[in-house]
Amino acid sequence: MHNNRMQSEFEQKDENRPVRLNKYLSEAGICSRREADRLIEMGKVLVDGQVAATGQKVLPTQKVIVEGQRAEREKEMILLAVNKPRGVLCSTDDRWGDTTIDAFLKYPKRVFPIGRLDKDSEGLLLMTNHGDILNKIMRAGNYHEKEYEVEIDRPVTEKLIRKMQQGVWLKELEQMTRPCEVKKIGEKKFSIILTQGLNRQIRRMCQTCGCKVLRLKRVRIMNITLGNLKTGEYREVTDAEIEELYERIKESRS
Repeated sequence: MHNNRMQSEFEQKDENRPVRLNKYLSEAGICSRREADRLIEMGKVLVDGQVAATGQKVLPTQKVIVEGQRAEREKEMILLAVNKPRGVLCSTDDRWGDTTIDAFLKYPKRVFPIGRLDKDSEGLLLMTNHGDILNKIMRAGNYHEKEYEVEIDRPVTEKLIRKMQQGVWLKELEQMTRPCEVKKIGEKKFSIILTQGLNRQIRRMCQTCGCKVLRLKRVRIMNITLGNLKTGEYREVTDAEIEELYERIKESRS
């Protein structure tokens, strides 16, 4: 991938400036920042031969080892659009075996998912070797759009659409969902555009409204769409898509 603007941001590294270890591991394509913190807490990260501490900062010139693997910042940014099948976990943790997206995809370079898509859900998933820049698109506080197609166990009514559009109180999370765009696209199907990422949000919303999700498919994240990708396939996100994506996320906090 060779988008000049995004690539130049990706490559701007000050060799003399220390960075937080979890950020360094994210930029090295090892894992997300959250997963990095977990590995550090478990004592599985070494810096110059010493067990790393939570919150530690490192220089790019230092030797960082994660579970026996040398961690070095990637030189080229990779961003993939993947059509995740149902039954596949959004994880790169080997403990889950062949059910992880990492094992399923078998991409030649180390990439990891941006955000999550439930095991029982399918559709668009972004994967990258540079979580620091692109994690911004999944930050719920930034109101970035994610569009889904949902099939339920009963006819879609105007009452159901209005209730979801206005927001639904999710008792388990003790939180109200944001108003959203909902449109009927079939007798038992609707599309919904969310600007937040609560845990199993659509399934919880449907349950609260008295219906059950039979099939849930993500078709868009901001300007990136699933398009004609078949289940299990992936493609590189185009330069034009990355340019527009960059415009949308540049004000986001890293």
